Amino acid sequence: MTLRVIITALITLISCVAIGADPVVGTWTTQNGEISVIDRCGSTYCIVAKSGQYAGQKIGSFTATADGYTGRITDPRNKATYSGKLKVYGDSLKLQGCATNVLCKTQTWTRASQ
Repeated sequence: MTLRVIITALITLISCVAIGADPVVGTWTTQNGEISVIDRCGSTYCIVAKSGQYAGQKIGSFTATADGYTGRITDPRNKATYSGKLKVYGDSLKLQGCATNVLCKTQTWTRASQ
């Protein structure tokens, strides 16, 4: 009986932690097949390339908004920085970077399997 109570409590605790986790935090496979990680960094969320030629470089910084995340994204190839938006749809993430309001590029990333 005691073991059943302990197991139930652990399952409930794990469920509560998972529900409270921010959906953008995690490991993502980019559109070109490389891995990036999004995690809290102070009051924002940072994107760091984890594989490929730019591994270890911070490539974005975003804050939560009512309908997603807004911030800045950097193209590591030329170090150009753009305004950006993120939106999570389950295990997919839409990342949009814009040089102007009409000159934008969108990528879809998928949550990497753990």
